[in-house]
Amino acid sequence: MSGQVFVVSAPSGTGKTSLVHRVLSHDPLLSVSVSHTTRPPREGEKNGENYHFVSASDFQQLALEKKFIEYAQVFNNWYGTSILSVEKVLASGKDVILEIDWQGFDIVRKQFETVSLFILPPSKQALVDRLVHRAKDKPEIIEARIKEADNEVKQYELYDYLLVNDDFEQTVGDIEAIFRAARLQKSQQAPKLGDLLAQFK
Repeated sequence: MSGQVFVVSAPSGTGKTSLVHRVLSHDPLLSVSVSHTTRPPREGEKNGENYHFVSASDFQQLALEKKFIEYAQVFNNWYGTSILSVEKVLASGKDVILEIDWQGFDIVRKQFETVSLFILPPSKQALVDRLVHRAKDKPEIIEARIKEADNEVKQYELYDYLLVNDDFEQTVGDIEAIFRAARLQKSQQAPKLGDLLAQFK
């Protein structure tokens, strides 16, 4: 039985990655697609776990070979979602989370049926504070991320669900509830319950 594709998008600094990691730790039926990127690893990040860190030339070669479902340049670095990685998870029967931006989602949704979530910060100032205090980027990159957030938030109408990460634990619970509900949709349940349904014919 093939799994489902869940997409989670949010402006940088919203807490998307932390939320996804918490949900993954609770749900054995979920797996995350590890993206490829040309950006250097941040402190504590591991190759193959957080991202597949590759050179610009290797990334371009993968793109030429059509190995990505989608890829885009973000703040002078390239990010791409591997077709093989996603298909491998789905074929195992697990659901896969794609932690991608709205541009990537706009491409993915034309190729896969998806359940999509867009996560907002509690306020724009909270987003600014988070980006500054986490001190993971240079000032010019932080400024660019703040400007890009305006454009990203305008894309929320592409998504099925809209959440605000004001209370971390509450947001984790909301995401898990959406995933549980998605698994109970008729399109997902009917193939699994064929023997039971057949008893009532």
